[in-house]
This record gives sequence, structure tokens and C-alpha cells, in this order.
Amino acid sequence: MKKILVTGGAGYIGSVATYLLLQKAYEVVVIDNFSTGHEEVLKFFNTKYPKNFKYYKADLQKRETIKEALDKEKEFDAVLHYAASCLVNESMENPAKYFTNNVIGSQNLFSELIEHSIKNIVFSSTCAVYGEAQYVPVDEKHPTNPANPYGESKRMIELMLQWYGKLGKLNYVILRYFNVCGASDDGEVGDSKDPSVLLMQNAVRGALGIESFYLTCPEVDTPDKTPIRDYINVVDLNEAHLGALDYLINGGKSEIINLGTGTGNSVLEIVTTVEKITGKKLDRKKTEARKGEYAKMIADTSKAKTVLGWEPKRTISDSVNSLVKWYKNHPQGW
Repeated sequence: MKKILVTGGAGYIGSVATYLLLQKAYEVVVIDNFSTGHEEVLKFFNTKYPKNFKYYKADLQKRETIKEALDKEKEFDAVLHYAASCLVNESMENPAKYFTNNVIGSQNLFSELIEHSIKNIVFSSTCAVYGEAQYVPVDEKHPTNPANPYGESKRMIELMLQWYGKLGKLNYVILRYFNVCGASDDGEVGDSKDPSVLLMQNAVRGALGIESFYLTCPEVDTPDKTPIRDYINVVDLNEAHLGALDYLINGGKSEIINLGTGTGNSVLEIVTTVEKITGKKLDRKKTEARKGEYAKMIADTSKAKTVLGWEPKRTISDSVNSLVKWYKNHPQGW
């Protein structure tokens, strides 16, 4: 049985990852400070998978709490590093939070992994490291020019990992996500942000009458004047993480890999899909546009297929349907 450390396992993407790992009989240890994550989901895992799941409250900004957790647990095969602040608009308002929490927190984690002889790490990065796309689809050779402090913080962490890799301290797969959506296929684990900050989640919650829906996108140069993004299902995304774990554990060399679908949908296309599935018409009220956004971003995913043997399986409709299940059972999240 492979033993995996998951940072940020009480958050949206990390909790779905943990659920997937446990379903596939991995031994999983989560560390989270619960600043945005929810301990309730970890208690759910404890009840459902008592033999191969543990969690510890630890804050990556407090290195001693990472050490305490790793001292109690031995012989990890690899780490999935999700823990981070991840809101573009917030990063424009409070950049210090992003450089402190993301960059310094990651450095503390890397130092402790090296101290505990844990070499394999899969890092949750973002397409925000690219900034405005110079061409689409965007491959891994595209220049990095972040347009916001969130993307900049992730790029700084990537650079740290690359240096640790060159020096033989860590082996890594950096996964640059495009726009994540959906919940676990059974609707048991999903996004608990309240109010929602991600488009599809906000639209589904709006259609279900849980919260107000607002268009927060700027007007951009696309056919319907709304931003086009590559929306990847959270389970597909995490299946790629499992592929990256196996790749590293079996001796694969360090890599940077995009995760998306290779196709794009505009904001209004997502809203229309939610309306069709839920049978509810959304009030398309506009509010203040988010800062640090750009017009079009679509992934070139050929490297993920070549290196990891991974391709996305779930459609936009699958993602919306899983969110409907999740929010009907958990209208306020955890």
C-alpha cells in the first residue's frame, strides 16, 4: 500500500483527491490548517476509511507543525501539495498574503520533506503562471508572465522546486491547472466556499437558490464578449495526480505538465449549460469585474497524454450534474 501525504486535503481539490486516493486503497495522511478547508470532510473520511486515513492540523507557515506531523508518520512514498491561497482577485488586493502563505509555506514544507528524506512531490500549480496567452492552445513552453500575485506566487514555487530538482533534493511533477469544476462523481465531496468564487459553482448555487449569481467577468475580445477558459473536472484532474504519483514513484524524471481539456468554453456558455441542466433561468446581473483576468486560455494537453497516459473523460455537463448532486446534499458545503 502506497502512503501519500496530502497538504490542503480539507480544501476543495485536495478533499476530492483524498477521496479518490482512499477509494483506490492508498494510505493517506492529510495536513491542513483549516483556514479555508473544512475539518468535517476529514471526519467523514475517518468514518468511512478508518484503517488507512489520518489527519493533523498543521500550518505551513509554522514549520514546527509540519515537523510534528512528519515525525509521527514514517516512510511516505510521495506528497501531493495543494495547500495554498488561490483567489486571483484577493491576490490583487492582498499580495502579501499570497507571497507569505504560498511561497514561504511551500519553502517550509520543502525543507521538512528534505529533512525527512521524502523526495517525490506533485505540486498544484496553475495556468495563471502564463499570464495573457500569446497563443492558444498554451503548451508548457509558453512564456511565463503572471498577471496577478497569485500566479506569481505559484511561479516562484515552481522555480524553487526546479532548483531543488537540479540539486538532487526533490523529484517533482508540476501540474499547471486550467479552470477546475465539478465535484466527486457521487456528489459526496465538493467545493464548500460560501459564497462561491468559481463560475460554475456560483451558477449552480444560483440556479438552486442557495446564493445570488452575478457575472463578475470583464468584457473581453471574444465572440460573446466573455472570457473563454478550459474547464477541467476535479476528478479528471485528480486522476492525473494519481498518474503523476505513479510516474514519480516508478522513477520518472521531473516534469512540468498542463492539465486541461484542450477545449474552451465562454462564461456565457457555462451559464447556459447550467440553465439547461437545472431548468432554471439565471438573472445575469453584472457586478464589479474581477481584476487580473484575461480573455482566453486553453491548454495544450498533449504532454499529459504522452508522459502520464492521461486524458480527461468528463464533460461540462458531467461537471454540472455532479455539482447539482453535491449542493442538493450540502447546500452550505461542509
